[in-house]
Amino acid sequence: MEQPRTFVIRRAFVVPMGLLIVLTVALLVVCLLQGQPLAKVVILAGLIIPMAVLFVESAFRRLVIDTQEVTAYRPFRQRRIRFADVTSLETVRVRNRVFMTLVAGDDDFLILSNSYGDFPALLTCLIKSVPEGAVTDETEQLAKHPPLRQADIFTAWFAVIALAYILLAQFRA
Repeated sequence: MEQPRTFVIRRAFVVPMGLLIVLTVALLVVCLLQGQPLAKVVILAGLIIPMAVLFVESAFRRLVIDTQEVTAYRPFRQRRIRFADVTSLETVRVRNRVFMTLVAGDDDFLILSNSYGDFPALLTCLIKSVPEGAVTDETEQLAKHPPLRQADIFTAWFAVIALAYILLAQFRA
């Protein structure tokens, strides 16, 4: 691997999350202008905060793999693991959700999921980069047929459609 590879959370998930926040803020403004009950306003305001945190965390998370190390960038923090120090690359699969643990030493680890775009390439890059013998059998089997996770994308777009319908219904009220 000559050039560093960068992997980000799938934009097919990040985009509807952004739209969901915009629609929720619009609904909050409409509720305030229409003098809706305080409980409705508080609930909407309370929903915006965790959605915004999830959006920022997802939009700015990235993974950079070069010849020497893997670096996970998250808002306000980063974690780096050198491939030479890796003792194990393990995976846990729960239905179509995959969690990989890159372990270096006794207390240094990095947990990744298949939320990243081009997950098969990510998995292949990691397997090729870690020392021989560090990859578990489960991880090698998973690399042959990596699962694609689409449920979170479907759920996010469903929420956008549902909130757009609620917003339209609020205008009719």
